[in-house]
Amino acid sequence: MIALDTNVLIRVLVADDPAQTASAERVLREALAAGESCFISDPVLCEMEWVLDRFYRAPRAEILAAFESLLARVNLFSFEDATVVRKALDRYQRGKADFSDFLIGAKGEARNARTTFTFDRALTRQQGFSIPG
Repeated sequence: MIALDTNVLIRVLVADDPAQTASAERVLREALAAGESCFISDPVLCEMEWVLDRFYRAPRAEILAAFESLLARVNLFSFEDATVVRKALDRYQRGKADFSDFLIGAKGEARNARTTFTFDRALTRQQGFSIPG
């Protein structure tokens, strides 16, 4: 197994730097040929959404498609908990908060938390979030 940083995934997804894109794609091809899994951690997923949204101004639908493409490649990519990532993505698709917010909630839920407390009032309109007090 190898692990990938956000910038490697971004190069593959947006192909905005030809040399780095070629290097990143080579890493993925070699891992696939060797039967190695490429680990994508939760922080990398959160950074990826942030970079695509804030830096590249990608529409939410494109960000969702990027995440879906990674999740679909089970022969290449592995995650901390793909079920939790899937749940967070489903909520991200329907909600208005950032992916990281939904991932925080889904991870808490997976650990049997009855709620995730937040001061983000908009987020408390989403399933599984509450305002303390």
